[in-house]
Amino acid sequence: MATKTEGSIDFAGDYDLPHVFIHTTLKEGGQRTVIDIKNLMIELNIYESIYKNALTGSIVVIDSQNLIAKLHLQGIERISFKLKTPGLDGKRQFVDASVDTGHPFHIYKITDRKQLSPGTNLYTIHFASREFMRNLRTKVSQAVEGRMHMQALKIFSDPNLLDSRKELTYEAAGNSDKVVIPNMRPFDAINMLASKTLPEKSNGVGYYFYETTKGYHYRSWENMVSSQGTLHRKTKQDFYYMPMNITDPNIEDKIQHDYQSVESYKFVNNIHDVAANTALGTYAHRVITHNLYDKSYNIKDYHYHNSFLETRHTETDLDKSYAVSPNEVDHDRLGRKNVSDYPESRVSLNSTTQFLHDDIEGSGYGLEVSLDGKRLGQGIAQQNQVVQGTALKLVVKGQSYLEAGDLINFKLRSVDEKNIDGVEDPVYSGRYVITKIRHQINATKYRMVLECAKDSMRSSVGLNDLKIEENNNFFTYRETYVDETGIADYD
Repeated sequence: MATKTEGSIDFAGDYDLPHVFIHTTLKEGGQRTVIDIKNLMIELNIYESIYKNALTGSIVVIDSQNLIAKLHLQGIERISFKLKTPGLDGKRQFVDASVDTGHPFHIYKITDRKQLSPGTNLYTIHFASREFMRNLRTKVSQAVEGRMHMQALKIFSDPNLLDSRKELTYEAAGNSDKVVIPNMRPFDAINMLASKTLPEKSNGVGYYFYETTKGYHYRSWENMVSSQGTLHRKTKQDFYYMPMNITDPNIEDKIQHDYQSVESYKFVNNIHDVAANTALGTYAHRVITHNLYDKSYNIKDYHYHNSFLETRHTETDLDKSYAVSPNEVDHDRLGRKNVSDYPESRVSLNSTTQFLHDDIEGSGYGLEVSLDGKRLGQGIAQQNQVVQGTALKLVVKGQSYLEAGDLINFKLRSVDEKNIDGVEDPVYSGRYVITKIRHQINATKYRMVLECAKDSMRSSVGLNDLKIEENNNFFTYRETYVDETGIADYD
């Protein structure tokens, strides 16, 4: 790799990576053998996601020293390094996997070994955070009670369970419960608690439990897009895509400009798959709640457009940023309807009780049982809006301070030959949450592949008085044994 002065930045995508150490299981002079493989490394990848409970990564190595045999590499070693965008300071500005100040990764397998030439091997070293391995080695089998985030924190830090020593940033829960965890892995147990957690200061439903290069998070989607459910969260970075044949003569800081420029982008899926979202219950959902204690049941219908304003979304213009317009899509003999007016698009049965564990104050969500159905419908719809909504993939220059869960602004010019003023696309420009990051480092530069999601639109899709055309044809039926003259065609 090219040599450079640590801390100086020569171009967007530059990075500081002084060493990449493998801590072997061998001893030399009473000390563990440590070897620097930075000069053997072709590519380093680190993966983080709001959908994953632990960091993972890989290093592709060209080895002309037969290190696998000499160091007895088996897949149980550790790997340590520090990755930083030059010029950044502060503990949450870089990836610290060092032994002294950070948390080294654990190697768990070596794959794809092949001989490139006599005396030269190519292979991939796979690693993950300590919690990834710890989760595979321990189980949770106990009852926990109290506020939901405190239950998760106990499992997270318990020396007999996940035993994490990392920083966990959490959003306080507003509900309490007593939960029996039956012999589950720590990640599964925390994920179960996360699905039941309600934020204290917003109307969101369900939490995400995930690890980034800066630590762990236990938070709701609303916490990613807003603060305390009321204040708009600031974006961490503005990104824009400019066609190659267009230049901006007003650029003053070339490096900063390049950090904001998008190398390439594509939409993995867009928000207009109405068929899939209808079937999944994103727009309308009927939840039948069965109370096991008094054998009663309750029916609650989730209505997307009626519930939209109850929660925060990526875009800030709440009364106009629906993913799908509330305009009518069909009419029948009972009236005209939009996509939210069909609650039987999805029907769920949810069993619950007001007096779980003989606690007359408890309930499944820390609320009245009658609200359980509404919360379930709302939670499923919110998750679908993220997963099945607009998904954007960006390739940008590496910026070590960004992490999954951060909010960014993507500025995309409207694709129109008459758009000489650079007007932004009214649908696909706007605020996105980073859901996944791939940190990709090779010999020359640091690049990031970002996957981002949004659950609303910047442009207005408000209600109007447009009516779909009436169809004057009506239902008819015809017996197969009668011909067109009305005479039976059989003896």
